[in-house]
Amino acid sequence: MYVVVVYDTAAERNPKILRICRKYLHHVQRSVFEGNLTDGQLRRFQAAVESVLDLSYDNVLVYSFPPAAVPVRHAWGAAEPEPTDII
Repeated sequence: MYVVVVYDTAAERNPKILRICRKYLHHVQRSVFEGNLTDGQLRRFQAAVESVLDLSYDNVLVYSFPPAAVPVRHAWGAAEPEPTDII
């Protein structure tokens, strides 16, 4: 499935969340990531993220699209570099 992840965390947790997101997805803009994940990868990603979050303050949004859906991204303003392959 295709997912878009947006996070808003306290500054001290940003680097940890960033590293986790980079393991699974393409970094497209500051705290925004996107890419394809299997159900198992999504569960592992969720567990990794939740292990770092302060649930009383931090917020992570995950938008998922079914396999048949083809999301189209529209970008306005300063161009961001295209996503690169995950290592």
